[in-house]
Amino acid sequence: MKKVARITGFAIGAILLVVLGVLGYIKFALPDVGPPPDLKVDATQARLERGEHLAMYGMGCLHCHSSHDKMAFMHPANGPLGAGQADFIPGVATPNLTPTGIGDWSDGELFRAITTGVSKDGRALHPVMPYDNFGQADPEDIYAVIAYLRTLKSAGQVQAKPSFDFPFYFIVNTMPEKRTPGKRPDSSDTLAYGQYLVMSASCAHCHVQRDDKGAPIPGTEFTGGMAFEQPNGTVCYTANLTPCPETGLGKWTKADFIKRFKSYADYEGKHLPLKNGEFNTEMPWVGFSHLSEEDLGAMYTYLHSLKPVKHSVEKYRKVDPKMVAAN
Repeated sequence: MKKVARITGFAIGAILLVVLGVLGYIKFALPDVGPPPDLKVDATQARLERGEHLAMYGMGCLHCHSSHDKMAFMHPANGPLGAGQADFIPGVATPNLTPTGIGDWSDGELFRAITTGVSKDGRALHPVMPYDNFGQADPEDIYAVIAYLRTLKSAGQVQAKPSFDFPFYFIVNTMPEKRTPGKRPDSSDTLAYGQYLVMSASCAHCHVQRDDKGAPIPGTEFTGGMAFEQPNGTVCYTANLTPCPETGLGKWTKADFIKRFKSYADYEGKHLPLKNGEFNTEMPWVGFSHLSEEDLGAMYTYLHSLKPVKHSVEKYRKVDPKMVAAN
């Protein structure tokens, strides 16, 4: 009996050593994507123009990395461009992208962060940053974004680094990885070009179903249903973007799709306060309204090439504002 107990004890000890070893490796050896590239981006006029378009609209960098009035319709910007958000999601700030935050970063360090999710100091970035998509983008587009970010004026303060709870602290370290960069297709190849735009805009990053831990459920990309709690006591949900005629975009024409985006251009610069319980949306409609009709049409073509998935999504619901504020 004692011998069995001893063997059992040794087995448990061995398992604990293996577990501790794995956790130690994840904590101290990961993320491992290699050093930042030796890179110096030339700020040509073409790059600056392309970078402004991508950072402001196509990739939405400055939508997430600028503060917003979350008690107004569509969260209009209310702070310095690129200075970050202290409360992008509960407990997570978006970093300051002006010289205040990245003035001592090299171009290679920025490229590594954008495309692999590893910060200047080697930390894994929060996966709310869609670096998995940006790592598949054309490197020239990333160079353009870097060139444009260098033109921002110093503003705000350095935002707090996120803190992760167990076990997410370990999980987040396993997420950064090098991805195969792509090539931006010619716009004449409408389907491929639309796919590239949808990927760069990270549409599936939000239009997806997530489990109770917040992780995306594989196979539910573009089906919508991700919840966004609003401080005015509502929760809004992302729409089903598949061409399902009953619950998605199946009955939308290309003209309908383009018109929906372009209609939000009139909200530029407006602050429309909301009362408790009134509908709000997390979708950056105003930014996407700046995309050309050609680009929006290509995105429509790609989304309509997806497999239709029947998934009914509640647009929004009212909740107790005190409960939202407490989360």
